[in-house]
Amino acid sequence: MSAETEIALFDLDNTLLSGDSDYEWAQYLIERGILERGEYEARNNLFFQQYKAGRLDIHEFLDFQLAPLALHPREKLDEWHREFMRFKVRPMIRTKGLELVRRHLGEGALCAIVTSTNAFITAPIARELGVDHLLATGLEVRDGRFTGKPSGTICFRQGKVTRLAEWLGERGRTLASFQASWFYSDSQNDLPLFDRVTHPVAVDPDDTLRGEALARGWQVISLG
Repeated sequence: MSAETEIALFDLDNTLLSGDSDYEWAQYLIERGILERGEYEARNNLFFQQYKAGRLDIHEFLDFQLAPLALHPREKLDEWHREFMRFKVRPMIRTKGLELVRRHLGEGALCAIVTSTNAFITAPIARELGVDHLLATGLEVRDGRFTGKPSGTICFRQGKVTRLAEWLGERGRTLASFQASWFYSDSQNDLPLFDRVTHPVAVDPDDTLRGEALARGWQVISLG
């Protein structure tokens, strides 16, 4: 059994990053000419607005977001992702976010990024941030290629709670086995996980989350 007494969980998009990696990946593919702008940009913007408003149909969104991954070999996708990291992601990494992660790691906490964005997009970002553990929406793979379908628990809203419980169970732990648990996020979509930790922290929160945090006495911070 792991000896950690504290756990720190971090949302990724608009929390440790100053933007949304899911949205920016689609925009990158559009700007590169890999996706047709007229067909994809309006839908990408619509899904992003629905997410921010707490009205996103995650299954409909994943059909949209994962379909392009099935059209190309993994080697080409990885090549594009390296360029995506260079031009889109690294400029979005928040210095204060990195400092926060390093502080919790330095204090010996078990640290994990918990994000609805799929693991293909986010695994290299987690490595860049120095976080070994990533709980993200998985992708189905067949014969070395993505199928365009998710795999396992979709790590969104209540799914984040379920995915966290699955992961901790694999480690012989539960959230309650930690003396202190932290969760940092900007989004009302993460209220189910906020409810489970001893230290919920709203990071540059949306209006709904800000109201909830103020009403319930949760800490509100800015990493901008």
